[in-house]
Amino acid sequence: MVEPNGDLRMWSWVFLLMYIGIMAICGVLGMRRVKSGDDFATARGSYGAIFLSFALVATTASGATFLGLPAITYKVGLSGLWYAFIYPLGVYGGILLCLRAVTRAGRIFGNRSIPEYLGDRYQSELLRLSVAIFSLLLLFYLAGQLLAGTVMFEQMMGIPKFYALAITSGVLLVYIAIGGAHADILTDGIQGALMIIIALGVIAMFMFGFGVDGGLGGVLNRLESLDPDTTKVFNPKSSIVNSSWDVFAIFAAHLPLGMLPHIGNKLWALKDNASRRRFMTLSFVLGLLMPGLALGGLLARAVLGDELLTGEYGPNYSIPALFITLLPSWLAALLGAGVLAAVMSTADGLAVSASQIFANDIYRCSLAPRYHKDRGEAYIDKLSLRISRIATAFVLIGAMGMAWAFQDLNVALLVWAGIGGMMAALAGPFMLGVFWRRLSRTGALLGFFAGAIVFIVLKSGGIHGEEGVLAWLSSQSSNPFACATLGGGASVIVSVLGSLFSEPLPSEHLDEVFGRED
Repeated sequence: MVEPNGDLRMWSWVFLLMYIGIMAICGVLGMRRVKSGDDFATARGSYGAIFLSFALVATTASGATFLGLPAITYKVGLSGLWYAFIYPLGVYGGILLCLRAVTRAGRIFGNRSIPEYLGDRYQSELLRLSVAIFSLLLLFYLAGQLLAGTVMFEQMMGIPKFYALAITSGVLLVYIAIGGAHADILTDGIQGALMIIIALGVIAMFMFGFGVDGGLGGVLNRLESLDPDTTKVFNPKSSIVNSSWDVFAIFAAHLPLGMLPHIGNKLWALKDNASRRRFMTLSFVLGLLMPGLALGGLLARAVLGDELLTGEYGPNYSIPALFITLLPSWLAALLGAGVLAAVMSTADGLAVSASQIFANDIYRCSLAPRYHKDRGEAYIDKLSLRISRIATAFVLIGAMGMAWAFQDLNVALLVWAGIGGMMAALAGPFMLGVFWRRLSRTGALLGFFAGAIVFIVLKSGGIHGEEGVLAWLSSQSSNPFACATLGGGASVIVSVLGSLFSEPLPSEHLDEVFGRED
């Protein structure tokens, strides 16, 4: 097992303290910009296209990209690159499809969250609350990020696992609770730039076969000698990349990812709607660089052999182990800080969006109109801001407990075990609903629950069979992307059927949502 030396730990502490200082400064700057609950939730219209594109890429990449993807390629080989390079096509394709509708709704209705947008789109409090409560599954996503941060603190700095988890959560809590979405975006923009630099460095290390005799050819030869399946187009031993169906499922499952609350709310922070094309183009280009980190998993397998397959920390440790083995201590520590930045850049957005489940979707939109309607908007907004900050603390405590409970799972797959159901449920109401005016309130509700139920049944292994379709469906339980794709398909079909046999929404409301038809 690769172990960090004293110099590495010293440099790791130096860069950690610098990192915490920068995060604290961003938190204070964010706090000065937060004047209302809307500022805390969305930072509406506050940032330019270039800076926001770095923030979006950082939020989308997450610890799963820096640790989970290399872990997968370390284990399954070249076929893991299907996952690495297909997922951003799905994510940014989904954002591009929904961008206009979401930004229009934010401008017209003043939406602060994706559940609120769906509630206004379909004039349904039940749908808004259902989406909000189901969004608590994002705690799995947040737990995955905290787990990734724990790996970095523990391995690069020698901090015991529990204290590493507490530090990761504590740093997040301080700057997000005071600065909200502004602190989230400010830190993510800086972290995004650092993450791009690291991704380019890992790509260069792989292309030159750094640390392996024979360069790139030597890397491929080494992989084949260790396990011939690692150099195949599809690895027959893998449950997630062993067929063309799996590749399609990865793409389809990631289409709604860009509209999950912690990513979708970034769209409302864009200062100038006229710069949307530049924002999306730059985000797409930068986003396609991030998957290059998966090449680090291949290089780690070539350099370290099968050591991490049976070691204490597993393939999640492939990137830290690669840095420690090949690079000077100070550079390995700096790159480790970059991985931590990837973790924090997604975790902070998740913390903000999860807090809005309680502050916005439940209190401001449901409870306040019933119990505080005589208190005035200023009072409601002030209380909403207070709830946001308190909820952030409880959300992080809950995610800490989940991260501790699931600490032995692959980071990327832990994330998807939680969010797959959300993606499946949103496919009909959201992905179809931003284009099809005829999608009704009843259709959206039925589609939402159908997608969620199908995902849960498939992922839990609730379908059994030894031949035919049932056998195939049963075999998909270990693949969260396939379960999400099948659930999303069910959501779309049920949404269409439910809409065709139910009353449409008023044309005046649809004109407000979509713009008047010619």
